[in-house]
Amino acid sequence: MSTSTSSPHGSLNGAVGPLDEAGRLLHEDDPAAQLALAVCLLEEQLAPHGLADLAGLRVLTTDRAALADVVDVLTERLDATGARPVVEVEERPGLGVPGMLLALQPLLGTPAPTDAPTGTHTHEGRSMTTTPTHSADALRGLPDVHLPGDPGYDELRLPWNLAVDQRPAAVAVPRSVEQVVDVVRAAGAAGLRVAPQSTGHGAGPLAGVPMDDVVLLRLSELTGVSVDAVDRTARVVGGTQWHEVVAAAAPYGLTALHGSAPDVAVAGYLLGGGLSFYARKHGLGSGSLRAVELVTADGTLLRADAHENAEVFWAVRGGGGSFGVATALEMDLLPVTDLVGGMLLWDRERAPEVVPAWAAWTRDVPDTVTTSLRVMSFPPLPELPPFLSGRHLVIVDGAVLEDDDRASELLAPLRALAPEMDTFARMPAAGLTAVHMDPPAPVPAVSEHTVLSSLDDTAVDAFLAQVGPGTASGLMFAELRQLGGALATPAPGGGAVDHLPGAYAVFAIAPAPTPEAATAGLAAGERLVDALSPWAQERRFLNFTDNGGRAASGFAPETWERLRAVRDTVDPGRLFLANHEVG
Repeated sequence: MSTSTSSPHGSLNGAVGPLDEAGRLLHEDDPAAQLALAVCLLEEQLAPHGLADLAGLRVLTTDRAALADVVDVLTERLDATGARPVVEVEERPGLGVPGMLLALQPLLGTPAPTDAPTGTHTHEGRSMTTTPTHSADALRGLPDVHLPGDPGYDELRLPWNLAVDQRPAAVAVPRSVEQVVDVVRAAGAAGLRVAPQSTGHGAGPLAGVPMDDVVLLRLSELTGVSVDAVDRTARVVGGTQWHEVVAAAAPYGLTALHGSAPDVAVAGYLLGGGLSFYARKHGLGSGSLRAVELVTADGTLLRADAHENAEVFWAVRGGGGSFGVATALEMDLLPVTDLVGGMLLWDRERAPEVVPAWAAWTRDVPDTVTTSLRVMSFPPLPELPPFLSGRHLVIVDGAVLEDDDRASELLAPLRALAPEMDTFARMPAAGLTAVHMDPPAPVPAVSEHTVLSSLDDTAVDAFLAQVGPGTASGLMFAELRQLGGALATPAPGGGAVDHLPGAYAVFAIAPAPTPEAATAGLAAGERLVDALSPWAQERRFLNFTDNGGRAASGFAPETWERLRAVRDTVDPGRLFLANHEVG
């Protein structure tokens, strides 16, 4: 049985590194001095007997070749003290502190066996075993950490999209910023990566990504909202969902640039850009951010705003979760108490009439109007309301930021098409999160996405050929989201995504209860996107992109390179695994 000691030098979770008591790296440019200091600190820790007590010694390193050049510092000291531990060398992508080459993890008693593949070599007569693995066991001492086989692991590993089968090395559920810091540092020291998630709504790009070296950092228990009604701002804790923000702001006659679902996490939505039914008037949600607090790869809690760590602040506004764990966000709120919102519904047989009429209507309405059109197909499920169950429909929904008379005037051309249901009316701003009727519980699904530069009559015909009356597209819905207005203009002082080029966003979703259904659903989405490709642009909106390997498509080339440079600064070892990772 092996027993790891604890170290005061850098919170490396049982490993001693060349760090001072404050966790700062010493001798960054001198590998031999790093190793010598780590050996000295380890001897102090093991006093009074020192290295002689060692049954095994694991040498953690980020560069096996560089270690080989200086390892005689270790072997000479072991020989001088008469210590004969079994020495394992384990290469890891990072050790939690940029520039740290190595750390020493002592094993007392009988070294624990490992099932990992190993290689053995000798250095000046001493056997040294190389272990190219990592272990989540190092996180066992932290609060609320679940490893495979532990109670709660299988429930906690699941994202919102149940078609994504995440199987991480561990799931950690921090309840404080300090616990986030501990998990990040421990994961880095153990050679593991960290994937922050709250609800997992955006986990689609991680489908098929191996996570056996990843700690899933579930922020769902780290929540809270405080509103400054005078300043019209909110401070939101990392895992908070939009319904909490909307409810906290409503008593003050305020609301936020939230999405179309109440249970989406604020952080993932805003860091990815954030597209709301206020967007054509007020722009992307990320533009409302005033500050973000991040736990970075070295375990530092960093505040980024327009004046402090400004380059990181630029990156996180649309650049996603590659730069750290967002533990708090500060945002501007909108002085909106109520609005005209709702939906219009027709049977799909009316689609050849409704879709071109809506497309023409959207070209002329003011920026105070933001709507979407969806062609939807519902299975005959008893839990669905009768007006949805088993039906194929066309639905237009959204918001109109005008007084009642002007809103009625603007909606008149659509109402002239005699919808069978019309719920557009003045409502409290908090009610807008329910208008889009997003699923109230996790579901397995796959999706496709593109952005259109225009939607002329020929494009409408191509759309209807895929999802109109008589078709069997295999899609649950095909959406056209109205863009333009404030979305089309770069926001002054904006972030990595400061505007959204294009006229319409296309988002297609198919149910994926089985792998075969997922394959068929993806093919259906691709057919729709291919049919609309003559009107598509190269740039995508990553919050609507659920497929992996497409992160660069969300940015102009020069923006992508700037994002990579920021990540090289704050996460050089690529500790964080985001859904759309900046490489």
